[in-house]
Formats: sequence, C-alpha cells, structure tokens
Amino acid sequence: MTATHTGAKTNPGRFFEDYTLGETITHAVPRTVKVGERALYHMLYPARHALYSSDQFAQNCGLPFSPLDDMIAFHVVFGKTVPDVSLNAVANLGYAEGRWHKPVWPGDTLRSTSEVIGLKQNSNGKTGVVYVRTTGVNQHDEAVLEYVRWVMVRKRDIDAPAPDPVVPKLAAALDAGQLVIPEGLDFSEYDFALAGEPHRWGDYAVGDKIDHVDGVTVEEAEHMMATRLWQNTAKVHFDTSARPDGSRLIYGGHVISMARALSFNGLANAQMVVGLNGGAHANPCLAGDTVRAWSEVLDKAETAAPGVGAIRLRLVATKGGDAFTLRGADGKYLPHVLLDLDYWALMPM
Repeated sequence: MTATHTGAKTNPGRFFEDYTLGETITHAVPRTVKVGERALYHMLYPARHALYSSDQFAQNCGLPFSPLDDMIAFHVVFGKTVPDVSLNAVANLGYAEGRWHKPVWPGDTLRSTSEVIGLKQNSNGKTGVVYVRTTGVNQHDEAVLEYVRWVMVRKRDIDAPAPDPVVPKLAAALDAGQLVIPEGLDFSEYDFALAGEPHRWGDYAVGDKIDHVDGVTVEEAEHMMATRLWQNTAKVHFDTSARPDGSRLIYGGHVISMARALSFNGLANAQMVVGLNGGAHANPCLAGDTVRAWSEVLDKAETAAPGVGAIRLRLVATKGGDAFTLRGADGKYLPHVLLDLDYWALMPM
C-alpha cells in the first residue's frame, strides 16, 4: 500500500474562534494518582507541610491518612485542560473562585471538564481571551476542585469575526463561609513541634507581611520534568520555537508550587489550601531565575471545625528587586514580580 500523509488525525489545538460561549468541554485521559505523585512533588519543590508528609500526623488531625498535596490536585486537573484550553495560549492570565471540595487520596482517579463562560477578542484582532470554569472530579463523580481561569489564545484566522464580548462577573474573593472544611478535620490536638513552628492562627494579624527568606533557582530540567509530570502540553513550555526569544516559558503552576513550598518558613502551620480567590502570573519565569516569596495576611475567620481557623493570604513570588514593592507608578506589575496569588488556608487555632 502507498503511504499517505494527512493532518486530519492530529490535533493542532483550539484557537480563539473555535470556542463557543456556554459549551462544555470534556477533557481527555483520566489519571489515577498515587504516592508516586507525592514523592515526585516533594522532590521538585521543598514541600514539607506535615499534614501531607505523615499519615500519623494526619490521623492526629482527624483524617484517615495523609492526603495528596492540594497543589497536586490543582496540577493534575489543570493539566487535563491544556490540550483543549491553552495549547495555543499566549499567556495564562488569572484565576478566581477556586475551591477545593474534597481531599485527593492516593488511588483516586481525576478527570476534568470545563465550561466556556466568557469570550472577548483583543483590540489587536490577533488574539482573544477565553474564560473557563473547570471542575475536577474523582472516580465517584464527586467534585474535588473547581476554579475559573482566563487565557489569552491566538486566532487561527485574524479575519474571523469577533464574537459578542462576554466577560463574566467574578467574585473578588470567596467568603470564609464558602470554604469546604474536610470531613473530620480537627486541630484541637495539633502537634506544633512536629509541624515545625509554634505560630498559630491567633499569632497572625491582618496586614502582617512575612518574608519567607529562602530562594530556589529554577533549572531547565526540573521545570521540564514538572510540566511532563502534570501532562501539561502547552507549546510554550516545550518548544523553543513557540516564543520569539527562543526560551521555554516555565509553567506558572511550577512557580505557584515553588512559592507555596517556600512559604513553609513562616507559615508552616497554614496546612491546607482550600480556596483560590485570585491570581496573576505577572511576568514570565525562565530557567536561571531565583524564585523568592513573601506573604501578606489579608483576612482571618473562624470555622466550625474543632481548633481550625481560616486565614486568607497573599502569596507573592519574585525574582529579585524590592521584594515588597509590587507595582510601578503606572499601576503595572514591576518586572521582578512573577506571581501574585490570593488564597485561603486552614490553620490551627
């Protein structure tokens, strides 16, 4: 037989004009996650929050055993969406209304769907912004995570007509009452010595800023390994021809996890991430950059769970510069700012 060559069976990814407001996208390839993902996660990042490191510690906090890190759930659910949402993205722009509904346990199988909730073509006519609400579910069809993100996506045909612009109204932040506290969580017998720091919920005040001191230089090999681990196929992370400067853009989630891990020094007891209020990848991160982090306490709330308080934190990752200065006189992020993330965590009272 004579071989023929055709692109009909391959997937070039969606472009801006391929999205329809209100459509639901079922993302391919469910993934079963086990303790191997935890080991790799803790290898890639200096992650050492006790609840995710020790079954015994987790059991003393009322859980059956140690769940997988919250950001593992985020990366896996996010990675499923990339071939359908951001394969042809110029940049991932932001997050909102994120909630972790259930812990992810070793052996759970995760899959994702996304609903297109907004579309807006940019003024240059070459790109547009796509807003999606993504839900990750486990093998029992229970939601484990949901969040909104918006992405700048290239157009295939710059002459394609622009859709009617729809920008969804998104909450600036979750109320503490919207947070889901894992069933059985109980910090009343919390072991501060084993957790690594004595600071509890009452020791933090709104407005406190915490310099997490440490820095980690990002290497090309590790960010490539991380992106493959989460099955994130975005071209800008793999293909040096996908960016004008020939560099491979480091996955924004890699920066999130690095900053979250660095925050252990000063926030060792902010154990569980349960809400994502907002976030921006302010500037690109490239191999060779040294990531540092600081946090600001934005809010605090009590919860109904024994000994469990909620703390709202701003987590900022930088690559040098004046650490606590985020924006210039024009209101734009300064070049050294990599990440500006607003999230809720659970902490012993």
